[in-house]
Amino acid sequence: MSGQPNTRLSDLFGLAGWSKGELARMVNRQAAAMGHPQLATDTSRVRRWIDMGEIPRDPVPRVLAALFTERLGRVVTIEDLGLVRHGRTGNRQGGGSVEHPDGMPWAPERTAAVLTEFTGMDLMLNRRGLVGAGAALAAGSAISSAMYDWLHTDPALSADAPEIDDPLHVDPAGFDRYEAAPIGSEEIEELERSVEVFRAWDAARGGGLQRKAVVGQLNEVGGMLAYRHPDHLQRRLWGVAANLAVLAGWMSHDVGLEPTAQKYFVIAAHAARESGDRPRAGEALSRAARQMVHLGRPDDALDLMKLAQSGSGDEVLPRTKAMLHTIEAWAQASMGKGQAMRRTLGEAEDLFASDKGDVPPPSWMQLFDEADMHGMQALAYRTLAEHEPGAAAVAQRHAKEALQLREKGRDRSKIFDHLSLASACFIADDPEQADRYARLALTSMGSNSSHRTWDRLREMYRLTAQYSSYPKIHDLREEIKLALPKGLNTRGGSSARA
Repeated sequence: MSGQPNTRLSDLFGLAGWSKGELARMVNRQAAAMGHPQLATDTSRVRRWIDMGEIPRDPVPRVLAALFTERLGRVVTIEDLGLVRHGRTGNRQGGGSVEHPDGMPWAPERTAAVLTEFTGMDLMLNRRGLVGAGAALAAGSAISSAMYDWLHTDPALSADAPEIDDPLHVDPAGFDRYEAAPIGSEEIEELERSVEVFRAWDAARGGGLQRKAVVGQLNEVGGMLAYRHPDHLQRRLWGVAANLAVLAGWMSHDVGLEPTAQKYFVIAAHAARESGDRPRAGEALSRAARQMVHLGRPDDALDLMKLAQSGSGDEVLPRTKAMLHTIEAWAQASMGKGQAMRRTLGEAEDLFASDKGDVPPPSWMQLFDEADMHGMQALAYRTLAEHEPGAAAVAQRHAKEALQLREKGRDRSKIFDHLSLASACFIADDPEQADRYARLALTSMGSNSSHRTWDRLREMYRLTAQYSSYPKIHDLREEIKLALPKGLNTRGGSSARA
């Protein structure tokens, strides 16, 4: 017992709207349903948790996490509730505290436990049809400040990892933990292939349809990581976890589950770090930066990009550096910083051209090709055109290049290219061409589950207003209204400029 109020638990308790007596009764009922009928929580016990910082013993933290998750309709973990016990692991330098559990570094077994708990809660929300509304995104500066020292140290944590009683197993701390056994190289190869299948599906159809499958696979991998495999297998397994966590985050972002997505990106960075792949950790954080730009928070995006670029290490390939630069440029464009954006994109072009292809790119970079390079340039210039209309012509050129180079199976990217092109044409006072490209995007959106495409469509719709007296544009506006999914409208959506 710390003697200090548990502010995290207090805040969430206030949001839930329960009385202390109600929470005590629900804890007893939920614990019984989870196989612990002997639990007898009362009002005074709940008061000590909140007002005195008392941390209850297992299974109460897991029971509370499940209750708050269901009540608030978003994933709430034991750490979110401030109910983490800090033994030897917690006493490591930078290991965090009840008030700041995201202090670095995480020990490997803690990363596995957080991963498994979070995915288990996410699956529970999927089963019950709840959504991740009501949670708050952390500022990019808060994430980057917490992770800076951790990301810049030696990726091999095994030498200074704390000892645990059983070196082959970690006590389950999560919800719905997968009962795993030690695995071998063949099983890991199967997992690595499954990542490629999920990644291809996401690129073609958007994140909605396969998100639950990816989260479920990641939950299983978290259980596998509870065992200490030989180092070479353990690193590969952490690599699988990193790739799946990035996919889970990107798919969550794609369907509008923004706080959930951000948590997955941070988990992915931790997992990549455990695998010894610092460039992968940097790329995971760059996904969080892209999310921030999309949500109209370019300052936070730039904070994250500084960390992603500086923490990626010396082994990062030129093409990966080019990709990171394009995200930084998009953030700069969102802020109207045209000179900085052009300089950053120029560096990206030089880096991309300098990559001779003599070193095969990692699997997670294979989708960033020349088409994607042009697509990101088109997006940056189209975004800048909101501040400098002259940039619209350059955006059109890059969008057309991207469309010519897109490979089969990149349907979502083609939708984004068409929307960038249509938006740039509207800004350039060419409604005839804009109508053509907007309709090409519209015809493809029905088979795609990406909410981000609808966000970008709404941003393009805003640009049609000044041309609403044109018969073609009037019809287009009506078609867009009819095409938007139920619950969405032409006034909502992201504050980012697509």
